[in-house]
Amino acid sequence: MDEFVSALPHVNATCNALSAVALCAGFIAIKRKRIDFHRRAMLTAFTFSAVFLVFYLTRQALSGHTEFIGPPAVRTVYLIILISHMILAVPVVPLSITLIVLGLRGRIERHRRLARWTFPIWLYVSVTGVIVYVLLYRLYPPA
Repeated sequence: MDEFVSALPHVNATCNALSAVALCAGFIAIKRKRIDFHRRAMLTAFTFSAVFLVFYLTRQALSGHTEFIGPPAVRTVYLIILISHMILAVPVVPLSITLIVLGLRGRIERHRRLARWTFPIWLYVSVTGVIVYVLLYRLYPPA
């Protein structure tokens, strides 16, 4: 069980990174009017984000909080990134679900309007999730 729990941060960072890649691919696809590819890319991004959430909650339940042990100046940067990541991650769940429902139901104009706000927030959350991982587990790993 310990090996499983210790692997979860790495899996979660991978999910965040893949979600960010899929989000960017979906964005490029829609700009090129490749609607089917856009749909697949965005559903892929959502899937990776959902898997991340399940594994993140699992890790929290099984092992709790991980303390940042880096230098104070880096800790300040880490906390700013972490807090903004956590605050913005909360609305990404209902916003992304709403976008998927609107898109699949063909409510394209509402989908478009909401996506203008949701896409940058979702991308920010995915990218900062990877940054938090790098700072917490790669640059300053717990003892």
